[in-house]
This record gives sequence, C-alpha cells and structure tokens, in this order.
Amino acid sequence: MFSRRTRILLLGAAITVGLLGVILIEAPEPTRTVDEVMSEPSEFLEREIAVRGEIVGGSINSTVHEFHLHGSSHDLLIDYIDASVSNGLDDNRTVYAQGVLRYIDGEYVFEAQIIKTSCPSKYEEETQSA
Repeated sequence: MFSRRTRILLLGAAITVGLLGVILIEAPEPTRTVDEVMSEPSEFLEREIAVRGEIVGGSINSTVHEFHLHGSSHDLLIDYIDASVSNGLDDNRTVYAQGVLRYIDGEYVFEAQIIKTSCPSKYEEETQSA
C-alpha cells in the first residue's frame, strides 16, 4: 500500500480540494447599489441579493417596518419586518441590506432579512444644544 507520508499528502490534497470547492460554490454574491438593481429589476426578482444605499431622510416608518433607500437615480422600498437590524437605523445613513426582491402590488419591494448600518463618522458635524 502507500507509505504514511504519501497517505498524509493525499489526505491533505483532498482536504484542500474540498475547501476550495466549498469556497467557490458558496462564494457570496457581490453587494449591488440601488441603481444597479433598479436599472434591471427583473434580473434580480425572487433572488437573494445584497443591496447598499442611503436611507431617504424621513422615510423610516417603524410602525410598518419600512424605509426607502436611494441611489443616484432610483429609490427602493425596504421592508424590514422580519429582519435582523443592527443599531443605528437612522435617516441619511448608509445601509447594507440582504434579502429578496419582490414585485408586490405594482411596486418593487426588497424584503430584508439582514440590515447593517454604517457607523456614524466621527467627522460628522455634531448638533449643538443651545
């Protein structure tokens, strides 16, 4: 049969090939901007994707768990009723959302499962109390 060294090398090669296969098969899809998604929404319908954009000021509705993300030329309604939301969901904050794009009642709705917000910049102007 094979020597001990040959068996260890073969086992190591098999493990390496297996790990590479898992990484290639399970590679995450790239994060897309709101404009990328909304320029060809039918391409992303009913697929799990990740979207990034900025929350439209005043659009957060915590009673129905919705807000709007905007890009340069498009807006997207985000439904986060079933989402895991990180701290800091606030107006004009950059957001990463992972979920499924759906077409509901004539409107594209992104049903988020995960929402991560950016940290506020330490360079942003602080509001001064009078």
